[in-house]
Amino acid sequence: MKLHRHFFVFSTLLAVAVGLRAEAVKDREGAVRKDRATWENDDRWIYNDLDRGFAEAKRSGKPLLVVLRCIPCLACAGLDARVLMEEQELQPLLDKFVCVRLINANALDLTVFQFDYDLSFSTLVFNGDGTLYGRYGSWTHQKDASDSSVSGYLRMLEGALKLHAGYPANKTSLVGKQGKPLPFKSPLEIPLLAGRYERELNWQGKVVQSCVHCHQIGDAFRAWHRDQKKPLPEEWIYPMPAAETVGFLLAPDQAARVQSVNPGTFAAEAGLQAGDDVVTFAGQPILSIADVSWVLHRAGDTVELPMEIRRNGQEQTLFLRLSPGWRSQTNISGRVAAWPMRGMVLGGMVLETLPLGDRVKLGIEPSGMALRVKGLGAYGKHATAKKAGFQKEDIILEVDGKDSFATESLLLGYLLQNRFPGDVVQVKLTRDGNRMEIALPMQ
Repeated sequence: MKLHRHFFVFSTLLAVAVGLRAEAVKDREGAVRKDRATWENDDRWIYNDLDRGFAEAKRSGKPLLVVLRCIPCLACAGLDARVLMEEQELQPLLDKFVCVRLINANALDLTVFQFDYDLSFSTLVFNGDGTLYGRYGSWTHQKDASDSSVSGYLRMLEGALKLHAGYPANKTSLVGKQGKPLPFKSPLEIPLLAGRYERELNWQGKVVQSCVHCHQIGDAFRAWHRDQKKPLPEEWIYPMPAAETVGFLLAPDQAARVQSVNPGTFAAEAGLQAGDDVVTFAGQPILSIADVSWVLHRAGDTVELPMEIRRNGQEQTLFLRLSPGWRSQTNISGRVAAWPMRGMVLGGMVLETLPLGDRVKLGIEPSGMALRVKGLGAYGKHATAKKAGFQKEDIILEVDGKDSFATESLLLGYLLQNRFPGDVVQVKLTRDGNRMEIALPMQ
């Protein structure tokens, strides 16, 4: 690998990340083809070939590092570039792994590859026999390609190498990290995607259109449940909850160091403190912020999770006790998945919580529901609300006879679990000081 080529690609990706948004969107095909041309014959990175990666990991005895990157998506372009070309810090560690760069989800084994499908950059580390050591990729890192995220990635690599050195004696501690059974083993088996895509990308034609993006996996599972008129499982509405959901924030430059704890939360009640390092969570060794989210993702509605932490050089065990409804406190409004969910039950409306000051100005009670229509879709299912008569700046006060939903995320969760295609819910709102009621069909 030549340094000048690294510099060229690094500069290009960073430029896209910070300013060339419209240009990149127009040439998605070009971006994907350029990525292949750059990395297909790289000395370190195996390009888009998982089978070869696992075979090489078995042969060499090295752990397998799989980086999943959605090339047309601009989020994480900077972090992607840093990981690929951060010579000084990461190269000595990357040399100890078999490295695979994966740019599509068509051929993923969903019993093995379970992670935050909404992210445009994720990493999973395996033993050659398929045992998963850990995950990397979070909304904290998605927004930030700074040195702190690179440091967090380095910590994850170091932790994975330690686990690999202790394998298979530590295999029992890794059981909780593995994926659980799903109704479909491959994305191409899920009805929404079946028959539309092939296992291999169409490099001879329109390659982007032949690619299953990671977020489409979650979209397809939600559509599958919805088409059967089944309540959507909470884990598909509120996937991979961030640590903030239960009351603590993790530092992006460490594996899992507590940066702050919010008073009165589950984390505070457990005794967690700023500066604590999370060593294990629910018995699983923790390599990154994503590993913490995975434990929460798999947690039940009412559960006590042991957390081994290191504080001032001493290790101790705390217990995080979660009560019913904890998962619904996750903010999903910024996720890619929120858009199709809005089409299902909000008719394409984008809602935001009305600030207290605006409530006072409009004469709305300080408590209860007040969600402002920030945006309206214009096509397909997402035009349903607009056709029903909703307008931007409407303030929604009650949905389906309930006025307790303080956030869009809570409302989405309720409707996706309790109302199904063909149902109609009544929505009370205020517009320009006038109260009215509109019927909203469920899609």
